[in-house]
Amino acid sequence: MATATTTRPLGVVTGASSGIGFELARQLAEHDFDLIIAAEDAELDPATARLRNAGASVEPVRTDLGTSEGVEQLVKTIEADPRPVDALLINAGIGVEGPFVETELREQLRVVDVNVKGAVQLAGRVLPGMARRGAGRVMFTSSIAATMPGPNMATYNASKSFVYSLSQALRTELKDSGVTVTALMPGPTETEFFERAGMEDTKLGQAKKDDPADVAREGFEAMMAGKDHVVAGSFKNRIQVAAATVLPDTVTAAAHGKMSEPASGG
Repeated sequence: MATATTTRPLGVVTGASSGIGFELARQLAEHDFDLIIAAEDAELDPATARLRNAGASVEPVRTDLGTSEGVEQLVKTIEADPRPVDALLINAGIGVEGPFVETELREQLRVVDVNVKGAVQLAGRVLPGMARRGAGRVMFTSSIAATMPGPNMATYNASKSFVYSLSQALRTELKDSGVTVTALMPGPTETEFFERAGMEDTKLGQAKKDDPADVAREGFEAMMAGKDHVVAGSFKNRIQVAAATVLPDTVTAAAHGKMSEPASGG
């Protein structure tokens, strides 16, 4: 834990044990931030060691951000640090693959708990202090999935649409406060997401993916520049987002459905 004499800025990153979250934390560490990182899996320990090797003081919080108690555990650690939060990166997210009526309701609700409820609760606990102080940067990890309905990933895409909308609304509310809010919108990225969501046997799961380090670098740069959002990764991601803004939802939903259905199903 940092002491009151520490002058390095403090960054908080959720979902930081691997993938985009870890790389976002590494970006902060390499730019002279100390860190509080949170995740629920055992990979948090080696991630902490690697980030400390990058020169940062790192406080890991192993907690379930899909529960109110888990979020409050992270908040307690944040409040125990004498420094204000200079950068809050709300990145934790999960998905579930399959037709909505054929998947367990508890799994769909779990996506809402982590991606939506957890994000709102953490933002609601940390942003007021940033606004009172008149400084800070916030980034929500949304997705290009936010721009289209997602057959076979209905709750996930809807959750990312929620996160994107929330980020842009908060950005407007806070525009004169000194606090900036940025949405990171990656496309398919080489992380454990597809395995955890059961999507390895889909066209999305088998397609070429972006490097999470590149996505994180673009996200970090956009956040530090105070941009409203960034579509990170390959040029194809930007084309998909541009197309989604002009094509009817029925068209983008059909296209997404073909990409997200298991190969054995089509």
